[in-house]
Amino acid sequence: MKALRIPLIIFFLALSPVARAGMILIPMDDTQSNHLKAYGIAFWVLQNNISLEWLLNYRGGSFLLGNYPDISRECTIRGVSFQVIADVQAQQIYAEIADPEVNMERVKLEVAPKIAVYSPLGKQPWDDAVTLVLTYAEIPYTTIYDREIIRGELPKYDWLHLHHEDFTGQYGKFYRSFRNAAWYQEEVRSQEQMAAELGFSKVSLMKRQVALNIREFVAGGGFLFTMCSGTDSFDIALAGEGTDLVESVFDGDPSDPAAQSKLDFDQGFAFRNYRIEKDPMVYEFSDIDGTDDHGTLGELKDFFTLFDFSAKWDIIPTILTQNHTQVIHGFMGQTTSFRSQFLKSNVTVMGESKAIGVAKYVHGEFGQGQWTYYGGHDPEDYRHLVGDPPTDLNLFPNSPGYRLILNNILFPAARREKQKT
Repeated sequence: MKALRIPLIIFFLALSPVARAGMILIPMDDTQSNHLKAYGIAFWVLQNNISLEWLLNYRGGSFLLGNYPDISRECTIRGVSFQVIADVQAQQIYAEIADPEVNMERVKLEVAPKIAVYSPLGKQPWDDAVTLVLTYAEIPYTTIYDREIIRGELPKYDWLHLHHEDFTGQYGKFYRSFRNAAWYQEEVRSQEQMAAELGFSKVSLMKRQVALNIREFVAGGGFLFTMCSGTDSFDIALAGEGTDLVESVFDGDPSDPAAQSKLDFDQGFAFRNYRIEKDPMVYEFSDIDGTDDHGTLGELKDFFTLFDFSAKWDIIPTILTQNHTQVIHGFMGQTTSFRSQFLKSNVTVMGESKAIGVAKYVHGEFGQGQWTYYGGHDPEDYRHLVGDPPTDLNLFPNSPGYRLILNNILFPAARREKQKT
């Protein structure tokens, strides 16, 4: 974890009435110079045991906090726009938000969540949009993988992101294009070695147990976020518990010919009634993915729209859709989007590509926890390919697509102000 720049004692000194005159408003509308680093400021403040408020739908989902000099200094260092406002102005904002006719709400952020990213140690930060934006926003996280999850370490964390993983044990279904590539062969070797070390006869069995442990983490109150192939492959692994879904090129023995009929869709989070794709030469896990549908649009016409939720009643999707625009440019991935006919009825669709009728951004509850699936690979690289250079987020500090990821990072810290006793 990165060391904090400012000793905590400074904050204790800053609690004097003089230091706290007025408040700091970090706007998140089009006036914000760096939306992504603004989330990093919010997280940094929480790390230092200072609470703040998230003003949902007020100027793009702005942050409001006490006027500590060290916070304004940190905003300046990181290039984040802010305003020092008088207490009377803050009260006017509160009054506007409280109006029952206005679609706004106040949310208290109090504790920085402990963040884990499920990712192979050999992956680079630019292989995954979440690790890329966490690094850019200066939000600390811990990397874990199969060993840590099998050993039961997930309860240490509040929030988990799944790297672009294949939980079916088919190595991302890269077999057709990359089976002779050195990196692919090394991935197979390392995964097989890991499975053996953890007591599993096959990689697919190890990945399924990892998926089951993650499901238990969510059921116990954890927050799960995943993108691209970490979405449908995770659900498929859960639905296929006890069934061999993969062909011999991946695990040395044939799949169960009746695998499709043995799927238990109730075990997954988001999808039902889909058909799995077992052919190792096809770069798909199932017919859930809408990548081919996006091909009919083309890059210039590919957009998705965020839904407008009631901030006072639908608090969770409102938090997760905070942005300075409702229309966001699309981006591809192995799993680009989710065909609507395969979504369970209790899934909340938060963003969709209306032109082709597919969901891009969905959310749901499981047990005491929450999960969010976000289709695509990199919000600022329309068609990210293996070996492509990393996206430089210095060029996209106001990316609305990346903002959705960071909404999920802060989500576990949120609490409705009106619920405070």
